[in-house]
Amino acid sequence: MAKLKVGKTVETLGDYLREQRSQARLSLRQLADLAGVSNPYLSQIERGLRKPSAEVLQQLAKALRISAETLYVRAGILDLEEHGERTVQMAVLSDATLTERQKQVLLDIYESFRHENEPPSKNETASKTETATRGE
Repeated sequence: MAKLKVGKTVETLGDYLREQRSQARLSLRQLADLAGVSNPYLSQIERGLRKPSAEVLQQLAKALRISAETLYVRAGILDLEEHGERTVQMAVLSDATLTERQKQVLLDIYESFRHENEPPSKNETASKTETATRGE
């Protein structure tokens, strides 16, 4: 699995969760309560003894105020290459200091700039040429 930089390099899902929990200043028990999972189960996930479901990852992401996609990638549920994720998007999604709303706004702006700078499609070019030829 590819390593993503989050302050210091973390290698596993458990390490990443522990780092995010630490940054959020939450105890294991507090995060377990917020995510609706048991304290021992969360401990096992952090130690790499259990692999959580996508639903549990989503609950943990919500409790930590991070992107569920980030956790899915860490857990091997989503493949960065397969889904065409970009470095900019992953950086925004993995930033624990941003709210989900701020992340979405940044990604929307990024996508609008990318769309604005895309070359026109063949249909758009043909339509403009046809319009110019008619003198419209």
